[in-house]
Amino acid sequence: MNSHVLIIDDDVELTELLVEYLEQERFKITCVHDGETGIKRALNQPFDAIILDVMLPKLNGFEVLRGIREHLNIPVLMLTARGDDIDRIVGLEIGADDYLPKPCNPRELVARLKAILRRTQKTPVHKPTIECHDIVVDCSKRIVLVAGQSLELTNAEFNILEMLVKSPGQAFSKEELTEYALGRKYTAYDRSIDVHISNLRNKIGDNNPDKELIKTVRGFGYMFNA
Repeated sequence: MNSHVLIIDDDVELTELLVEYLEQERFKITCVHDGETGIKRALNQPFDAIILDVMLPKLNGFEVLRGIREHLNIPVLMLTARGDDIDRIVGLEIGADDYLPKPCNPRELVARLKAILRRTQKTPVHKPTIECHDIVVDCSKRIVLVAGQSLELTNAEFNILEMLVKSPGQAFSKEELTEYALGRKYTAYDRSIDVHISNLRNKIGDNNPDKELIKTVRGFGYMFNA
């Protein structure tokens, strides 16, 4: 694969373990151990993905992610404290593509990272431009326009919107959306898709409950209103 990944984590022992696993999978790895250095490295050197811990010295992971998202749409996998739903939700709201609780299984992290990269680097055979209401989704350039204005979406948000607008009026389960947008299996109590949908609604101005563009299908998932 030879993708270049930046790991921002102050746990030296864990990063050494991750480097060992990732290098075996032919990833090129750069490691830094504080948030301030991490954001500087992320903004001044090209990477294919970032693994970002929440608890960091100097700048925490949320501050680093905000700084990155102001300039880059690079895939970010956040590492959060096990069982801390608030950290996971906040990370997704800020713009993380996925999260993994610590301590994490390195094999699972590699699988998650590969899934994210497949979703962001995969070249589909057919790349249409879709127009629905005042939303234009260019699947080739991965650009979204709303009323002519360009939106900054994370990779996960784009994948969800792309899946929904390609089949307006068709309901998709959270399982289907998780597998397509995040590249992994849906698990019980996983709120990732809900948070990404909430972010999408805010960004596309979908705030009228009487004329929802992205409609909640209770107990199932979501659909895009035709």
